[in-house]
Amino acid sequence: MKKIEIIENILEANETIASRNKQLLDKHRVLAINIMSAPGAGKTSLILQTLKKLKGKLNIAIIEGDVASTVDAEKVQNEARAVVQINTGNMPESCSLMAAMIESALKDMPLDGIELLLIENVGNLICPSEFTLGEHRRVVISSLPEGDDKPTKYPLIFIDADAVIINKMDLLPYVDFDIAAFRRSIAGLNPKTEVFEISCKTGEGIERWYTWVLDQVKANATRR
Repeated sequence: MKKIEIIENILEANETIASRNKQLLDKHRVLAINIMSAPGAGKTSLILQTLKKLKGKLNIAIIEGDVASTVDAEKVQNEARAVVQINTGNMPESCSLMAAMIESALKDMPLDGIELLLIENVGNLICPSEFTLGEHRRVVISSLPEGDDKPTKYPLIFIDADAVIINKMDLLPYVDFDIAAFRRSIAGLNPKTEVFEISCKTGEGIERWYTWVLDQVKANATRR
């Protein structure tokens, strides 16, 4: 019972800080997208493609979350308006970014010059679903090599997603992945979510994705 109480307190405190983060982002008209996936699904590749396609159209900032290293931040630093790296370390709570980490990162960002904030969460399909960060949209990436059963095994992260991306479509001829079965699973969990089939390698489906992102930013900018 004591353990449950501690967990509930952590989640409640996180929600309070996440609410502050969202209020700050709303004040500056910045749309934040929390990008989540298992390791290797293609979060950084998707961010790089998004930066490339929206260059000159939006001012984009990135928060890179990882257990260690600055590898991903170095990949995107020349393309983004601002980049902040967060390393969670090897503690038990390192499996996800938390709202307090985002609050600290936002202090180092020129929010008045940013329209879109992309948050690359730590590679994990369980912990990130529990911790809101103050984001406006949640996106989950699932790649073909992972298999089509991820929505069944990890339903919570898909239930809350505003968009689900099936990545690495260029590998479809070589892997056993049932697109129709995956889509049925998503529809059963979250019928309102958008589903995108893309390949960050070939560019397949990227236009539809970045058009959706643009639409979300425009809607956020006009929201009172």
